[in-house]
Amino acid sequence: MKLHIGVDDSFGLIHSLTTTAANEHDIVVTDRLLHGEEEQVWSDAGYQGIEERDEHEDREMEWNISVRTGKRKQMRPGSPEARLEKTKAQVRAMVEHPFLWIKKIFGYCKVRYRGLYKNTNRLYLLSGFSNLIKMKTVLLA
Repeated sequence: MKLHIGVDDSFGLIHSLTTTAANEHDIVVTDRLLHGEEEQVWSDAGYQGIEERDEHEDREMEWNISVRTGKRKQMRPGSPEARLEKTKAQVRAMVEHPFLWIKKIFGYCKVRYRGLYKNTNRLYLLSGFSNLIKMKTVLLA
């Protein structure tokens, strides 16, 4: 099973969630993660070529997709391209924080139930908890 999340780039909050079988590629469910008001999308190298897909041809946004590791290693350190890739990685790191909370802190490293439906419900709950923890200081202020 895979968990796919859409995360706000300003606060790091999960705004959309979907789960799939483990053999389904990430790029297939991207349209379910986008809510339509995005101005920019930040993603890893697995999403290269997404802007040419039919379901995204009418979207007016900036696609910030990382280059593959081999190309990044060939970049000269400190070059504008390398600095751009570092910025992409820093923004994308916010997406990994909810995974830290869900997997390590809440202990959801393995699926608990049979079937996608029950596990998806549990992940909705854990995602809500992750958002609450992320915004704890704002909510208590």
